[in-house]
Amino acid sequence: MIHSDALADDDLYASLVPTRTPADAYQPLLLDLMEADGEATLMALLESGAVRDIHDRIDDQLEELVRCLRPGESLDGRALAAAATEMCAGVPRRRYGTWVWYPWSGRLVHLLPAEEFRLVRTDRNRDKISRVEQQALLGRRIGVVGLSVGNSAALTCAMEGVGGSFRLADFDRLGLSNLNRLRAGVHDLGVEKTVLCARQMYEIDPYLSIEIYREGVTEETVEEFFGTGPGSELDLLIEECDTLWAKFAVREHARDRRIPVLMDANDRGLLDVERFDEEPDRPLFHGRVGETTAQDVRAMDAAEALDLLLRIVDADRLSPAMTDAIGRIGRTLSSWPQLASGIMLGAALVTDTARRILLGAPVPSGRYYADLEALIAADHATLLGTAS
Repeated sequence: MIHSDALADDDLYASLVPTRTPADAYQPLLLDLMEADGEATLMALLESGAVRDIHDRIDDQLEELVRCLRPGESLDGRALAAAATEMCAGVPRRRYGTWVWYPWSGRLVHLLPAEEFRLVRTDRNRDKISRVEQQALLGRRIGVVGLSVGNSAALTCAMEGVGGSFRLADFDRLGLSNLNRLRAGVHDLGVEKTVLCARQMYEIDPYLSIEIYREGVTEETVEEFFGTGPGSELDLLIEECDTLWAKFAVREHARDRRIPVLMDANDRGLLDVERFDEEPDRPLFHGRVGETTAQDVRAMDAAEALDLLLRIVDADRLSPAMTDAIGRIGRTLSSWPQLASGIMLGAALVTDTARRILLGAPVPSGRYYADLEALIAADHATLLGTAS
């Protein structure tokens, strides 16, 4: 995260004009006008010509803050405005809170300070998530490997306030064929998936802490991705990558460090839960791969790798469409079929389960299906007979 106190006065203009291409920028600039150089930095930014849009709705946010803190009171317009002014504790509105600049869009946004921002942003979570629980969740760090399916999981976690720190890993860039399931626009084509996801999360909450791994998880980066010391380790891993070696390697590291792993298989609403935090001797993939290791996977040919992958996903329980697709990938299909609806369902399953695990609720290891075709009858007559 770049803060204004990191900028020397002589270097203001140079630091505000991006030296990297827009495709690389993913961190917002947070400015506190109560700091010594905050005002100077803001003025330099405004004069640089980089700001395309100024969005200042601090008055509305302050009034929402009052309503969140005083839900039982009926305040008229004047009383609400007075209470909002009181919240500022004598600080002029313009200097209250944080000005956030998003260099990839050129937007400058005025927001409440971090604590008040999060109180208001998550207020409608109550009491499905209490304020005490929300604070606990914001102190957790989540790793996400694979940012096609994982993009939606990461964004849903950010929206729900499940995690305050994130590590995102993927080596790929957004392609046109990804737009059938990723929440992105055509103007994002070619952007690194890590960068895209970090931008989207920061636009939900600029006070998050996000680290990105542009090359994905590799032998050189896997240790660092999991954390190299107390206070830096992951609390939970979401694994959604296509690389078979990485699937094994991250689980081996998660088991060694006693970190729970969640995976949405994006078929028949399958959610996979491995509680290595509670079962440090648990076999990978619930024992479906025997003693196979990440190192073993490196030596496999394509046929062996496919056979192993089918064991991992329970080939006999795949949907008919996915079963039919297996033999046609590389011939009449370019890759695995995936739908946005399945991705969004998986994101919901992952986020809900991650929240409960991180709050200490009993969630056992296993495989769970939320198969919409089974839950919602496909036959119209049957559906009419069961509707209420």
